[in-house]
Amino acid sequence: MVGASKARTENGPIRYGMVGGGQGAFIGAVHRIAGRLDGEFELVAGALSSDPERARASAAELGIDPERGYGSFEEMATAEAARADGIEAVAIVTPNHMHYPAAKVFLEAGIHVICDKPMTANLEDAKKLAALVKKSGKLFVLTHNYTGYPMVRQAREMVAAGELGDLRVVQVEYPQDWLTEKLEGTGQKQASWRTDPARSGVGGATGDIGTHAFNLARFVTGLELDSLAADLTAFVDGRPLDDNAHVMLRFKGGAKGMLWASQVAPGNENALKLRVYGTKGGLAWEQEHPNHLWFTPFGEPKRLITRNGAGAGEAAGRLSRVPPGHPEGYLEGFANIYAEAARAIRAARRAGGKPEAGVVYPTVDDGVEGVAFVEACVKSSQRDGAWTTL
Repeated sequence: MVGASKARTENGPIRYGMVGGGQGAFIGAVHRIAGRLDGEFELVAGALSSDPERARASAAELGIDPERGYGSFEEMATAEAARADGIEAVAIVTPNHMHYPAAKVFLEAGIHVICDKPMTANLEDAKKLAALVKKSGKLFVLTHNYTGYPMVRQAREMVAAGELGDLRVVQVEYPQDWLTEKLEGTGQKQASWRTDPARSGVGGATGDIGTHAFNLARFVTGLELDSLAADLTAFVDGRPLDDNAHVMLRFKGGAKGMLWASQVAPGNENALKLRVYGTKGGLAWEQEHPNHLWFTPFGEPKRLITRNGAGAGEAAGRLSRVPPGHPEGYLEGFANIYAEAARAIRAARRAGGKPEAGVVYPTVDDGVEGVAFVEACVKSSQRDGAWTTL
């Protein structure tokens, strides 16, 4: 495989390309900021749009060499795999339905993949992608960016250390309000593809933000889902995908949970919240106040743990960049996923070496579980909320 023999330096920036994320896109710019924040990645190639002319124009705007601004991701994978200085990784930031075909081509070319969530538009593709990742031996990093927040890592560390005791209750919610009206009817790009089953998959709010909420709950608690009961609704007339989801969760071992995801909740911008309760105490974290984690040991006053402040542990500290009291948030959390990916890729440069202890990022297995969660929610809702397994 040509891609496996590229000349590399041990500590130089990781050369990467991008699929999607061109003119008029949102998440592509976020990925580019995340990739360069720590100087770990260098964007050198791109197939930035499904329209070849727009793709090349977008590449020019970003200062990419015209020879490496490609009209299609297939062309890009072939050409980059053949170069001695070709890309080592690719970031896939397209609508959901293109994640699988793009990831497949680059994995087969011997190139690591960083992919936006949900991993694929359907479970069949997710399982095929997982098998392909295993066969290729390449890294697959799924950008569930909230797992990159320092205080989320702090919460995970505290749960794992038994500070909450045996877990009983998990409450997670992610309400937004931006689709309260039929925004997709105005031609707004983000609304148009996110409400289109052909491009988004079977889940609307469930797939777009419900997967984030579910992944966050799983990441922090380590609990494995046993079954769920879902009630999905499209409140906006004519919208083919859900814009509101209520999901009851049963975890293996006896813990119970509830998940609410909505894009029609006026007054909420990105109000992702997680609360976890056990026999010894509880934790609460809010994305809009990301540097604060509330911990309440049972029978004692509530305690505020701050990023890099008193009580914060090693897991939070290794992902913090600035002193306590200075806010870190969305872009830094996203960059932490890229930084973890960089550590893993650098280890892979060392002939299959493993990254240092503590490197954690969402993998292809998390991606399969996320898509399975979406499809189980849809199936349960179609059966009047019947309990359904993944």
